[in-house]
Amino acid sequence: MNLVPLGQSDLRVTPICLGTMTFGEQVDEPTSHAILSRSLERGVNFIDTAEMYSVPPRAETFNLTEKIIGNWLKANPGVREKLVIATKVAGPSRGMNWVRNGSSNLTAEDIVAACDGSLKRMNIDVIDLYQIHWPVRHVPMFGGMYFNPANENVGGSAIEEQLRAMDTLVKAGKVRAIGLSNETPYGVHEFVRLAEQHGLPRVASVQNNYGLLARTVENGLDETLHRLGVSLLPYSPLAFGLLTGKYDEEGLLGENVSPEVRLRKFESTRKQRWGRPDALKAARRYNALAREYGFTPSQMALAFCYTKWQVASTIIGVRTLEQLDQNIDAWGTVLPEELLKKIDEVRWEIRDPAV
Repeated sequence: MNLVPLGQSDLRVTPICLGTMTFGEQVDEPTSHAILSRSLERGVNFIDTAEMYSVPPRAETFNLTEKIIGNWLKANPGVREKLVIATKVAGPSRGMNWVRNGSSNLTAEDIVAACDGSLKRMNIDVIDLYQIHWPVRHVPMFGGMYFNPANENVGGSAIEEQLRAMDTLVKAGKVRAIGLSNETPYGVHEFVRLAEQHGLPRVASVQNNYGLLARTVENGLDETLHRLGVSLLPYSPLAFGLLTGKYDEEGLLGENVSPEVRLRKFESTRKQRWGRPDALKAARRYNALAREYGFTPSQMALAFCYTKWQVASTIIGVRTLEQLDQNIDAWGTVLPEELLKKIDEVRWEIRDPAV
């Protein structure tokens, strides 16, 4: 895998990124360490985490994933310089009262304090890519469909204030580059416009949900990213397991489905976009197409992301070493044009059921 640039920053990453939100909830610490080590052995230099993780978020596991990564780094001297480490500051609490006491804001002081906490937990001196996990503005995300001005987060910090906090961190040598997550075209434009206007750090990347079940990136955000020179980091390319085929025969709660998979183990995930009937219906259609053309469902779903021009690095999340190897092995898979056309036909019929 050749290294790719992130936006206009000096960061160079592998086109596969190891997502770690399962560490500390579905994946215990020894297994997490084994996955981190195997990922590096397989040539992946990019790790993504967040102060909020593990997922599903709970007060008991808040910050736990970063601590697990920090313990691994401490136990493996010399590994840090081989890696590009990304983490995220949580946006407004969205009902998570353990995040900044349930604050509906994300101030400059919050961003600086959160960064210091992440640095300490991970036993590192600098975060390579520091991202805002979701906007302070009220925008449709995590299964939301529509923007409604009536839901505006009145009194929330302005984008310029957030940028100035990031500027403080960059100048202090605590952050190398900045990014966004769960953002809209408007948000990306404003962050870039204000950065250029005031000489503040320029956004390098946007981490959004993107894959076969959620392709709204291709309806406007991709043009924004292309023209502004900002990289896309897709998360959930396997749609919380829907695109692995594990739910095809028995349904979400079938007796043959492992009790450890996210959509069965955690009721909160079923209530979000992944548990929608149309999401399962579309996934089964895509999975059947994959088998028809001689691919596994996971292989096709990952290859779809790996080969899209819009994508810089795809974030993969796993529970086992076997899953990690399968996801990395899918790199280099080329999907025939005929299959891509059939994929588009399914999307035309069942539009993005897991946005």
